[in-house]
Amino acid sequence: MRIVFAGTPEPALPSLRRLAASDHDVVGVVTRRDAPLGRKRVLTPSPVAMLADEMGLPVVKTDRLDDSATSQIAQLQPDVGVIVAYGGLVREPLLSLPPHGWINLHFSLLPAWRGAAPVQHALIAGDRVSGVSVFQLVPALDAGDVFAREPYDVPRGATAADVLADLAEVGAATLSDVVGAIADGTAVSRPQEGEVSLAPKLSLGDGLLDFSQGADAVLDRYRGTTPEPGAHTSIGGARLKVLDALRGPDVEQPAGVIRLVGKQVLVGTADGTIVLRAVQPAGRGAMPAADWWRGLRAESLAVDA
Repeated sequence: MRIVFAGTPEPALPSLRRLAASDHDVVGVVTRRDAPLGRKRVLTPSPVAMLADEMGLPVVKTDRLDDSATSQIAQLQPDVGVIVAYGGLVREPLLSLPPHGWINLHFSLLPAWRGAAPVQHALIAGDRVSGVSVFQLVPALDAGDVFAREPYDVPRGATAADVLADLAEVGAATLSDVVGAIADGTAVSRPQEGEVSLAPKLSLGDGLLDFSQGADAVLDRYRGTTPEPGAHTSIGGARLKVLDALRGPDVEQPAGVIRLVGKQVLVGTADGTIVLRAVQPAGRGAMPAADWWRGLRAESLAVDA
């Protein structure tokens, strides 16, 4: 089949590599426009754009799949469109342009966690099983019939970045199988069943850690918001980003109080402690939490309420 692939970030790369190495023909790649990155705000192509250029594939850069983008895609004469984390909506007439429509690789077991940040919300909620789904794109958000689902056990302590990297590989294989089944006429899709939950894009505020909760809930939020938008707390009005944390010893320590115990920087929660291993104070670089603490010259501190 002739495939148009739409994707933007790093987790889309395994799927593009797998499809490009298959018997099918990736006739074009759609990705978002170059974005300013780093302190100098240098315009940088997306990871998908860079890989497509390396492969010599035609690239359409657009932040909206409007009439112009639809015209460019139509010229490629795709049999099917494939989306992996593109970051934009496909509407008519583009939705119906390929004879087999568009299929989407989603990083959850649909209908759980429909939306832009499924892995992050799943981890924040404390899910211990995640997975991928390949479904037929329809106008409603992530609501189309599902061709394939593949469950995945979330490793203990894994952050959103870790889980996304794993699911990108799992999903690439699942997606490739579905494309093959569509090509040979054996693909079967089924309506989604079960409780619907939503996973909207996260904001900076979603990374705020609430140490009045239990340690597991605090760590779930840390894992779900690492690396983006970033887990953090506030001390004396200054933001402290939490880069690495894990469950600490079960010692008596008030919730939200930070102190050095032995060589560990501990924060109290409602039912135990959390060890801060790496942090980033406002306006400074990442550092071991113990180095940050020694620079404060304090016996104990409390996070802002």
